[in-house]
Amino acid sequence: MSDLHNDRMSPGQPSSSLGKVVLASNNAGKLREFAALLDAAGIELIPQGALNVPEAEEPHVTFVENALAKARHAAKLTGLPALADDSGLCVRALRGAPGVYSARYAQRAGGEKSDAANNARVVEQLSGETDRRAYYFCVLVLVRHADDPEPLIAEGRWHGEMLDAPRGANGFGYDPYFFLPALNASAAELDPAVKNASSHRAIALRELLARLTEVA
Repeated sequence: MSDLHNDRMSPGQPSSSLGKVVLASNNAGKLREFAALLDAAGIELIPQGALNVPEAEEPHVTFVENALAKARHAAKLTGLPALADDSGLCVRALRGAPGVYSARYAQRAGGEKSDAANNARVVEQLSGETDRRAYYFCVLVLVRHADDPEPLIAEGRWHGEMLDAPRGANGFGYDPYFFLPALNASAAELDPAVKNASSHRAIALRELLARLTEVA
């Protein structure tokens, strides 16, 4: 894996002739982040829901396996190159949880599937803990077709700390509780342009775009 902070190419530089790529997700927040980063690279991102692609199963215990499964699923049903991510929050004191189960963390404990419920569970589990370190982790997988034998894989980590109370109204998921000491703000307090330049997805996408120039 290449350096996650690879600066050989920024999202503003043309990267390939892929043109249209289906995003193997219907998450509106992810679509906004990826579309903003990829548009400048000349890649048109189409959410899979716009092409009537159902959600893929995510049965695996690793981020990379889930991302690969989602990318192949979308590519198979559309005939287009597909980009998938699997990402989540990893909290040190919780031994890496919620991890791959970040989107349904509360649901797995009998609660509802919602950002509010997920955040409430993490806050409850961290009660009394002094180690608040955490990071967002993202794996991106791009396949040029469903049977692509050489999928492009990139990853990114965004380090921060967990808060007990939410801050900010932007972002989604755990963003209101994810505090970035270097920026003195939660992820939900950041301007979208700032987040798009520094998040785990931005780090992974910069690596992916650099990889594209190597194989173009």
